[in-house]
Amino acid sequence: MSLAFLFPGQGSQTVGMGSELAEAFASGREVFQEVDDALGQHLFKLMREGPEDQLTLTENAQPALMAVSVAVMRILEADFGVSVAKAAFVAGHSLGEYSALAAAGAIGLSDTARLLKLRGQAMQRAVPVGAGAMASLIGPKTDLVLAEAAAKAGAEVGVCVVANDNNQGNIVISGEKAAVDRAIEAAKALGARAIPLNVSAPFHCPLMQPAADEMAAALASAAILAPRAPVVTNVTARPTHDPEAIRRLLVEQVTGRVRWRESVTWMAGEGGVTRFAEAGAGKVLSGIAKRIAPDAEATPLNTPADLEAFAKSL
Repeated sequence: MSLAFLFPGQGSQTVGMGSELAEAFASGREVFQEVDDALGQHLFKLMREGPEDQLTLTENAQPALMAVSVAVMRILEADFGVSVAKAAFVAGHSLGEYSALAAAGAIGLSDTARLLKLRGQAMQRAVPVGAGAMASLIGPKTDLVLAEAAAKAGAEVGVCVVANDNNQGNIVISGEKAAVDRAIEAAKALGARAIPLNVSAPFHCPLMQPAADEMAAALASAAILAPRAPVVTNVTARPTHDPEAIRRLLVEQVTGRVRWRESVTWMAGEGGVTRFAEAGAGKVLSGIAKRIAPDAEATPLNTPADLEAFAKSL
Protein backbone atom coordinates (compact mmCIF):
# COMPACT_ATOMS: atom_id res chain seq x y z
CA MET A 1 0.00 0.00 0.00
CA SER A 2 1.30 3.42 -0.99
CA LEU A 3 -0.22 6.30 1.01
CA ALA A 4 -0.75 10.00 0.34
CA PHE A 5 -2.07 12.54 2.84
CA LEU A 6 -4.44 15.19 1.43
CA PHE A 7 -5.19 18.53 3.09
CA PRO A 8 -8.47 20.39 2.46
CA GLY A 9 -8.94 23.96 1.29
CA GLN A 10 -11.35 26.78 1.96
CA GLY A 11 -15.00 25.77 2.08
CA SER A 12 -14.40 22.79 4.38
CA GLN A 13 -14.63 24.92 7.54
CA THR A 14 -17.50 24.34 9.98
CA VAL A 15 -18.20 25.68 13.45
CA GLY A 16 -17.09 23.04 15.96
CA MET A 17 -14.24 21.66 13.86
CA GLY A 18 -11.32 20.43 15.93
CA SER A 19 -13.31 20.34 19.18
CA GLU A 20 -13.40 16.54 19.53
CA LEU A 21 -9.70 16.30 18.76
CA ALA A 22 -8.86 18.90 21.40
CA GLU A 23 -11.01 17.17 24.01
CA ALA A 24 -9.44 13.80 23.36
CA PHE A 25 -5.75 14.61 22.79
CA ALA A 26 -3.29 16.96 24.49
CA SER A 27 -1.21 16.91 21.30
CA GLY A 28 -4.17 18.42 19.45
CA ARG A 29 -4.75 21.08 22.10
CA GLU A 30 -1.10 22.10 21.83
CA VAL A 31 -1.48 22.77 18.10
CA PHE A 32 -4.53 25.01 18.59
CA GLN A 33 -2.79 26.89 21.42
CA GLU A 34 0.34 27.46 19.33
CA VAL A 35 -1.72 28.86 16.46
CA ASP A 36 -3.62 31.15 18.86
CA ASP A 37 -0.33 32.38 20.32
CA ALA A 38 1.21 32.94 16.87
CA LEU A 39 -1.75 35.01 15.70
CA GLY A 40 -2.49 36.78 18.97
CA GLN A 41 -6.18 35.90 18.68
CA HIS A 42 -8.61 33.35 20.12
CA LEU A 43 -8.96 31.50 16.83
CA PHE A 44 -9.73 28.14 18.42
CA LYS A 45 -12.61 29.69 20.42
CA LEU A 46 -13.97 31.01 17.09
CA MET A 47 -13.56 27.54 15.56
CA ARG A 48 -15.43 25.90 18.46
CA GLU A 49 -18.21 28.44 18.95
CA GLY A 50 -18.47 30.64 15.86
CA PRO A 51 -20.11 32.84 14.74
CA GLU A 52 -19.96 31.16 11.36
CA ASP A 53 -19.67 34.41 9.38
CA GLN A 54 -16.47 35.26 11.29
CA LEU A 55 -15.00 31.79 10.83
CA THR A 56 -15.78 31.95 7.10
CA LEU A 57 -13.76 35.16 6.66
CA THR A 58 -10.78 34.21 4.50
CA GLU A 59 -8.22 35.48 7.00
CA ASN A 60 -9.72 33.24 9.72
CA ALA A 61 -10.75 30.21 7.66
CA GLN A 62 -7.28 29.69 6.18
CA PRO A 63 -5.27 29.37 9.43
CA ALA A 64 -8.19 27.56 11.12
CA LEU A 65 -8.34 24.82 8.49
CA MET A 66 -4.58 24.46 8.62
CA ALA A 67 -4.69 24.14 12.42
CA VAL A 68 -7.17 21.24 12.25
CA SER A 69 -5.11 19.47 9.59
CA VAL A 70 -1.87 19.81 11.53
CA ALA A 71 -3.63 18.71 14.74
CA VAL A 72 -4.71 15.51 12.98
CA MET A 73 -1.16 14.82 11.85
CA ARG A 74 0.38 15.65 15.25
CA ILE A 75 -2.10 13.33 16.99
CA LEU A 76 -1.38 10.52 14.51
CA GLU A 77 2.32 10.81 15.27
CA ALA A 78 2.22 11.52 19.02
CA ASP A 79 -0.63 9.21 20.01
CA PHE A 80 -0.67 6.50 17.35
CA GLY A 81 2.92 6.38 16.10
CA VAL A 82 1.97 7.22 12.50
CA SER A 83 4.49 9.62 10.97
CA VAL A 84 3.96 11.79 7.90
CA ALA A 85 7.12 10.10 6.61
CA LYS A 86 5.00 6.95 6.06
CA ALA A 87 3.42 8.76 3.12
CA ALA A 88 4.75 8.61 -0.39
CA PHE A 89 3.39 12.15 -0.94
CA VAL A 90 1.47 14.99 0.67
CA ALA A 91 -0.74 17.42 -1.24
CA GLY A 92 -3.14 20.20 -0.28
CA HIS A 93 -5.89 22.06 -2.12
CA SER A 94 -4.99 25.78 -2.34
CA LEU A 95 -4.39 26.87 1.29
CA GLY A 96 -4.15 23.13 2.05
CA GLU A 97 -0.72 23.19 0.41
CA TYR A 98 0.47 25.21 3.43
CA SER A 99 -1.13 22.60 5.72
CA ALA A 100 0.74 19.87 3.84
CA LEU A 101 4.03 21.73 4.18
CA ALA A 102 3.48 22.37 7.90
CA ALA A 103 2.51 18.72 8.48
CA ALA A 104 5.63 17.59 6.61
CA GLY A 105 7.89 19.86 8.66
CA ALA A 106 8.85 22.18 5.79
CA ILE A 107 7.42 25.30 7.49
CA GLY A 108 7.02 25.76 11.26
CA LEU A 109 3.48 25.79 12.62
CA SER A 110 3.62 29.37 13.95
CA ASP A 111 5.12 30.64 10.69
CA THR A 112 2.46 28.80 8.67
CA ALA A 113 -0.33 30.35 10.76
CA ARG A 114 1.07 33.84 10.25
CA LEU A 115 1.62 33.30 6.52
CA LEU A 116 -1.96 32.09 6.06
CA LYS A 117 -3.38 34.99 8.06
CA LEU A 118 -1.48 37.36 5.77
CA ARG A 119 -2.50 35.35 2.67
CA GLY A 120 -6.16 35.68 3.61
CA GLN A 121 -5.86 39.41 4.26
CA ALA A 122 -3.84 39.99 1.09
CA MET A 123 -6.36 38.13 -1.05
CA GLN A 124 -9.15 40.22 0.46
CA ARG A 125 -7.25 43.44 -0.21
CA ALA A 126 -6.36 42.56 -3.79
CA VAL A 127 -9.84 43.10 -5.30
CA PRO A 128 -12.67 45.34 -4.03
CA VAL A 129 -15.63 43.37 -2.69
CA GLY A 130 -18.10 42.75 -5.49
CA ALA A 131 -15.62 43.44 -8.31
CA GLY A 132 -14.67 39.78 -8.70
CA ALA A 133 -16.56 36.50 -8.80
CA MET A 134 -16.15 32.75 -9.00
CA ALA A 135 -18.46 30.07 -10.33
CA SER A 136 -18.52 26.28 -10.22
CA LEU A 137 -19.19 24.49 -13.51
CA ILE A 138 -20.64 21.06 -12.79
CA GLY A 139 -22.31 18.16 -14.52
CA PRO A 140 -21.33 15.21 -16.71
CA LYS A 141 -20.50 17.43 -19.71
CA THR A 142 -18.15 19.62 -17.67
CA ASP A 143 -14.56 18.93 -18.60
CA LEU A 144 -11.51 21.14 -18.98
CA VAL A 145 -12.22 21.78 -22.69
CA LEU A 146 -15.72 23.10 -21.88
CA ALA A 147 -14.44 25.16 -18.94
CA GLU A 148 -11.65 26.70 -21.03
CA ALA A 149 -14.17 27.59 -23.73
CA ALA A 150 -16.48 29.23 -21.18
CA ALA A 151 -13.58 31.16 -19.64
CA LYS A 152 -12.48 32.30 -23.10
CA ALA A 153 -15.98 33.68 -23.74
CA GLY A 154 -15.83 35.51 -20.42
CA ALA A 155 -12.38 36.88 -21.19
CA GLU A 156 -13.88 38.85 -24.07
CA VAL A 157 -15.22 41.32 -21.47
CA GLY A 158 -12.62 41.04 -18.69
CA VAL A 159 -10.32 38.76 -16.73
CA CYS A 160 -11.70 35.20 -16.58
CA VAL A 161 -9.74 31.95 -16.16
CA VAL A 162 -10.09 28.38 -14.94
CA ALA A 163 -9.11 28.60 -11.25
CA ASN A 164 -9.64 25.08 -9.87
CA ASP A 165 -9.58 21.95 -12.02
CA ASN A 166 -11.01 19.73 -9.27
CA ASN A 167 -12.25 16.72 -11.20
CA GLN A 168 -14.22 15.85 -14.32
CA GLY A 169 -17.61 17.44 -13.69
CA ASN A 170 -16.37 20.01 -11.16
CA ILE A 171 -14.31 22.95 -12.41
CA VAL A 172 -14.22 26.50 -10.99
CA ILE A 173 -13.74 29.71 -12.96
CA SER A 174 -12.64 33.04 -11.50
CA GLY A 175 -12.24 36.66 -12.57
CA GLU A 176 -14.02 39.98 -12.96
CA LYS A 177 -17.74 39.76 -12.22
CA ALA A 178 -18.97 40.75 -15.68
CA ALA A 179 -16.56 38.29 -17.29
CA VAL A 180 -17.61 35.43 -14.99
CA ASP A 181 -21.27 36.23 -15.68
CA ARG A 182 -20.55 35.97 -19.42
CA ALA A 183 -18.67 32.69 -18.86
CA ILE A 184 -21.62 31.27 -16.89
CA GLU A 185 -23.93 31.91 -19.84
CA ALA A 186 -21.43 30.31 -22.22
CA ALA A 187 -21.03 27.28 -19.96
CA LYS A 188 -24.80 26.77 -19.79
CA ALA A 189 -25.01 26.97 -23.57
CA LEU A 190 -22.34 24.27 -23.77
CA GLY A 191 -24.34 21.95 -21.49
CA ALA A 192 -22.86 22.58 -18.04
CA ARG A 193 -24.62 23.69 -14.88
CA ALA A 194 -23.05 26.85 -13.48
CA ILE A 195 -23.38 27.97 -9.87
CA PRO A 196 -22.03 31.35 -8.67
CA LEU A 197 -19.95 30.80 -5.53
CA ASN A 198 -20.41 32.80 -2.33
CA VAL A 199 -16.79 33.93 -2.02
CA SER A 200 -15.29 37.21 -0.91
CA ALA A 201 -12.68 37.45 -3.69
CA PRO A 202 -11.81 35.88 -7.08
CA PHE A 203 -9.08 33.44 -6.04
CA HIS A 204 -6.47 31.84 -8.33
CA CYS A 205 -6.71 34.35 -11.15
CA PRO A 206 -4.53 37.26 -12.37
CA LEU A 207 -6.55 39.75 -10.28
CA MET A 208 -4.78 38.25 -7.25
CA GLN A 209 -1.37 39.61 -8.38
CA PRO A 210 -1.22 42.21 -5.54
CA ALA A 211 -1.71 39.33 -3.07
CA ALA A 212 0.99 37.32 -4.83
CA ASP A 213 3.36 40.27 -4.44
CA GLU A 214 2.62 40.46 -0.71
CA MET A 215 3.20 36.73 -0.32
CA ALA A 216 6.46 36.92 -2.29
CA ALA A 217 7.76 39.48 0.21
CA ALA A 218 6.64 37.40 3.21
CA LEU A 219 7.91 34.09 1.84
CA ALA A 220 11.29 35.58 0.92
CA SER A 221 12.21 35.68 4.61
CA ALA A 222 10.33 32.53 5.70
CA ALA A 223 12.35 29.52 6.83
CA ILE A 224 11.50 26.61 4.52
CA LEU A 225 13.08 23.16 4.91
CA ALA A 226 12.88 20.03 2.76
CA PRO A 227 9.57 18.30 3.63
CA ARG A 228 9.63 14.85 5.27
CA ALA A 229 7.45 13.62 2.39
CA PRO A 230 7.50 15.18 -1.09
CA VAL A 231 4.73 17.70 -1.72
CA VAL A 232 2.73 17.48 -4.96
CA THR A 233 2.19 21.15 -5.74
CA ASN A 234 -0.93 22.82 -7.10
CA VAL A 235 0.99 24.70 -9.79
CA THR A 236 2.93 21.77 -11.28
CA ALA A 237 0.84 18.70 -10.27
CA ARG A 238 4.22 17.04 -9.59
CA PRO A 239 6.23 16.38 -6.40
CA THR A 240 9.12 18.42 -5.06
CA HIS A 241 11.45 18.33 -2.05
CA ASP A 242 13.26 21.55 -2.94
CA PRO A 243 12.72 24.44 -0.47
CA GLU A 244 13.43 27.13 -3.07
CA ALA A 245 11.01 25.57 -5.56
CA ILE A 246 8.40 25.42 -2.78
CA ARG A 247 8.94 29.11 -1.98
CA ARG A 248 8.52 30.10 -5.65
CA LEU A 249 5.51 27.87 -6.27
CA LEU A 250 3.65 29.18 -3.21
CA VAL A 251 3.83 32.64 -4.78
CA GLU A 252 2.75 31.37 -8.21
CA GLN A 253 -0.12 29.47 -6.58
CA VAL A 254 -1.89 32.71 -5.56
CA THR A 255 -2.69 33.62 -9.17
CA GLY A 256 -2.24 30.15 -10.70
CA ARG A 257 -4.61 27.29 -11.35
CA VAL A 258 -5.14 24.58 -8.71
CA ARG A 259 -4.37 21.52 -10.84
CA TRP A 260 -6.02 19.09 -8.43
CA ARG A 261 -7.38 16.57 -10.95
CA GLU A 262 -3.93 16.25 -12.48
CA SER A 263 -2.28 16.00 -9.05
CA VAL A 264 -4.48 13.12 -7.89
CA THR A 265 -4.26 11.43 -11.31
CA TRP A 266 -0.46 11.58 -11.15
CA MET A 267 -0.30 10.26 -7.57
CA ALA A 268 -2.66 7.36 -8.33
CA GLY A 269 -0.84 6.61 -11.61
CA GLU A 270 2.89 7.28 -11.82
CA GLY A 271 3.09 7.92 -8.08
CA GLY A 272 1.67 4.47 -7.27
CA VAL A 273 -0.66 5.74 -4.51
CA THR A 274 -3.37 3.23 -3.58
CA ARG A 275 -4.71 5.00 -0.49
CA PHE A 276 -5.54 8.65 0.15
CA ALA A 277 -6.13 9.95 3.69
CA GLU A 278 -7.70 13.40 4.08
CA ALA A 279 -6.30 15.04 7.20
CA GLY A 280 -8.51 17.78 8.60
CA ALA A 281 -12.01 19.20 8.32
CA GLY A 282 -14.67 17.62 6.14
CA LYS A 283 -14.41 15.00 3.42
CA VAL A 284 -14.50 16.99 0.17
CA LEU A 285 -11.11 15.77 -1.06
CA SER A 286 -11.91 12.14 -0.20
CA GLY A 287 -14.93 12.31 -2.48
CA ILE A 288 -12.94 13.95 -5.27
CA ALA A 289 -10.16 11.36 -4.95
CA LYS A 290 -12.67 8.51 -5.35
CA ARG A 291 -14.09 10.13 -8.48
CA ILE A 292 -10.64 10.60 -10.02
CA ALA A 293 -9.11 7.30 -8.86
CA PRO A 294 -11.98 4.87 -8.18
CA ASP A 295 -9.62 1.95 -7.53
CA ALA A 296 -7.88 3.77 -4.67
CA GLU A 297 -9.08 3.99 -1.07
CA ALA A 298 -9.98 7.45 0.24
CA THR A 299 -10.47 8.01 3.97
CA PRO A 300 -11.41 11.25 5.78
CA LEU A 301 -9.67 11.70 9.14
CA ASN A 302 -11.93 13.97 11.20
CA THR A 303 -12.69 12.35 14.56
CA PRO A 304 -10.72 10.49 17.25
CA ALA A 305 -12.41 7.28 16.07
CA ASP A 306 -11.31 7.98 12.47
CA LEU A 307 -7.71 8.38 13.59
CA GLU A 308 -7.71 5.24 15.71
CA ALA A 309 -9.24 3.11 12.95
CA PHE A 310 -6.82 4.52 10.38
CA ALA A 311 -3.77 3.86 12.57
CA LYS A 312 -4.91 0.25 13.20
CA SER A 313 -5.37 -0.32 9.46
CA LEU A 314 -1.77 0.50 8.58
